[in-house]
Amino acid sequence: MHPLRLVRAAVAASVALALLAGCSAAVAGSPAAGDAPARAQRQAPVTDSAELTDADGYIPDGSSLALDSDRPAVTRLDPQLRSALDDAAASAERERGIPITIADGWRSERYQEYLFAQAVQKYGSEEEALRWAKRGSDSEHVAGRAVDIATADAMDFLSRFGSEWGLCQRYANESWHFELLAEPGGQCPAPAPDGRG
Repeated sequence: MHPLRLVRAAVAASVALALLAGCSAAVAGSPAAGDAPARAQRQAPVTDSAELTDADGYIPDGSSLALDSDRPAVTRLDPQLRSALDDAAASAERERGIPITIADGWRSERYQEYLFAQAVQKYGSEEEALRWAKRGSDSEHVAGRAVDIATADAMDFLSRFGSEWGLCQRYANESWHFELLAEPGGQCPAPAPDGRG
């Protein structure tokens, strides 16, 4: 199971308290009425996984999606990444009998912020959380340029052969996280130690 998903229940209360503190600070220093449209466009932060939907790219714990899924977590992936994954999956299935499915793909920015808040709660600081999760739009998941592979055999297959399609493990501490980082048939760069670089 993805480590960021393990702390959902514990985070909800802490995030809610932080949001309440932020709301009281916002009331004290409320912006001028002319700023109302900008405030209305912002989405409220997610404080519980129950608030996440398919439209956020949410895949429930313990679930995975096939690469031919019509759900946003798959359909909103970068077309080049999706094509490389499709080709790799066809080879993995044909040559090894290994299906490639994803536990996470494209995510909305609010979903990514939720995962970052969970990581802060779990690891105790933003600096430590950055080892495992990026803030909002800093994540390649939000751009549709990253996937988290669902099974160990598929992770192993892509770790060993993914460079044939340009698919590379991005971080040494996340054996499940793959991005399109090389030309097909090229050499993958060495994984960064963690999300901090």
